[in-house]
Amino acid sequence: MSNPVSPVEPIAGDVGAAPAPAASGSAGEAPVKATSATTGDVPAFGWSGYAERVNGRFAMLGFAAVLLIEALSRDTFLHWAGLVP
Repeated sequence: MSNPVSPVEPIAGDVGAAPAPAASGSAGEAPVKATSATTGDVPAFGWSGYAERVNGRFAMLGFAAVLLIEALSRDTFLHWAGLVP
């Protein structure tokens, strides 16, 4: 099972964990690319796996919100929103 913690940050309370890397631009060190909080993917725009995963998560939140609206109002979402008479 993979570790869900970003490889850039040590686990809190981890004995022997290396200190966090210095800010980019330090003398002699290569800049560290930021990774996603939940995967080792580097955030990217366009048709990337990271962008599709984020889009899917927002779609799931929107769908859950529609279900919640329908459950609380006891009416269809389209009628509640005024899109159908």
